[in-house]
Amino acid sequence: MRTACIALPVLVAFSLYTGWTLLMAEQSLFAFGLELMSRPDTAQVVIDLYLMATLACLWMVNDTRSRGASLPSVLPYLLITLIFVSIGPLLYIVFKGGAGQDRDR
Repeated sequence: MRTACIALPVLVAFSLYTGWTLLMAEQSLFAFGLELMSRPDTAQVVIDLYLMATLACLWMVNDTRSRGASLPSVLPYLLITLIFVSIGPLLYIVFKGGAGQDRDR
């Protein structure tokens, strides 16, 4: 529960910021991603970010399995992670709790 209490304000603040930046952007999210990958310095950051996103996805899948829940139940969080990276795991923590927490939900 404590982890979810910390994750919720971070999720709200980061989601609002993400929404605001998407509204203010002069290009699509896809075009922005391609632009980031066009330079080695920014590509390194994107690659690093998606490596961490992959680890977060593996954690969510393993946590879901350890709870005895079905794997399709984690699919929305994985898809959101593929697009918005941090928002997927934050949502998972808010709704499912961290590892070892809220097992009887």
